[in-house]
Amino acid sequence: MIDPTISASPASVGPAPEGRRLRVAILGASGSVGTQTLDVCRRHADKVRVTALSVLGSTERLVSAAREFGVSAVAVVDETHGKDPILQELPAGCELGVGTDAALELVTRDDVDCVVCAVVGAAGIRGGYAALKAGKRLGYANKESIVVAGDLLMPLVKPGALVPIDSEHSAIFQCLRAERPSELERIWLTCSGGPFFGMNREELSHVTATDALRHPTWRMGAKITIDSATLMNKGLEVLEARRIFDAPLERISVLVHRQSRVHSMVEFSDGSVKAQLGPADMRIPIQYALSYPERWETPCARVDYAALGELTFEPVDEGAFGCLRLAREAGLAGGTIPCVLNAANEVANHAFRKGSCGFLDIERVVERTVDAFTRADVQSLEQLAEVDARARDHARNELRGLL
Repeated sequence: MIDPTISASPASVGPAPEGRRLRVAILGASGSVGTQTLDVCRRHADKVRVTALSVLGSTERLVSAAREFGVSAVAVVDETHGKDPILQELPAGCELGVGTDAALELVTRDDVDCVVCAVVGAAGIRGGYAALKAGKRLGYANKESIVVAGDLLMPLVKPGALVPIDSEHSAIFQCLRAERPSELERIWLTCSGGPFFGMNREELSHVTATDALRHPTWRMGAKITIDSATLMNKGLEVLEARRIFDAPLERISVLVHRQSRVHSMVEFSDGSVKAQLGPADMRIPIQYALSYPERWETPCARVDYAALGELTFEPVDEGAFGCLRLAREAGLAGGTIPCVLNAANEVANHAFRKGSCGFLDIERVVERTVDAFTRADVQSLEQLAEVDARARDHARNELRGLL
């Protein structure tokens, strides 16, 4: 379990030294979480200094941010964009690296205290691993990394080194501060229910990617928005919570909370429940990952709870949304099976967004792919990369079989 306290020991990872701004590297700086992280840094320029940025291929956004924040180093992961003309406009003295290794080298720099890993999907595993190995604080918005490689990542986590950025896990992290892990009875993960809440499988068989991308509450990237519609996102969050907070799967429950104001709750052995409430704005958990253990002025409008009217909670229909069930089953199997689940889901999610399969086909492809693999203990990042590649190939074959 991660320790939501910062000690003064040399083995802990704390905030920036007194009188110096926190120096931050952002991996995936052009995506939804990356751009919102930049906004938090912009609002708190007296406390944060952005020193390094990486993007996949959005070089115009990279150059714009590098010039605004005066960063020391940048990386473009997609080598086909490594010579984009716009890169000539990087600020003087800014180092440019190209390729995956260049992005990983950013996290080991001496002028980086904290790494925000905002890379989507399994691609974020190596960045998080490198940050933890380098002794940096890691603000993690990449749940897939914990789900797939938790066996390798979590043993590297020192007190104060990992602060989750997912709104639900940030909420749990905050609720557990100053609490004893032995007194944890249940984690209640909340979800909005997505755009298809209340639909049955017949209705779900007709929805489109355009429908699925209309999330009722959160502003997110396309992949995670589709995952939220299938509830695979919530399934991955269940597995993430299990790993981060060392809680048995049977003690992690999911509730539909349409107002998206209670971001998650923790129940203790005496029946007491602590909840973290706030606006549906990702900048709050992002900011907390940077400010922890302090709190800074809010980056968004406050909630008028008197005007809110009601807070409701309902069970999840796992019969209609089977991806949540599949994630739980993968978590129970453990080992390399969550890697297979995640890889197959990324392939099917992408196919749905491109119009190559139906909404319910995502679940079918994931289930058939997982069933085709035998569990093995997790041993290395190289092993996981090989399992990931084989699972993606199998999922693509399953998709071809649906046509």
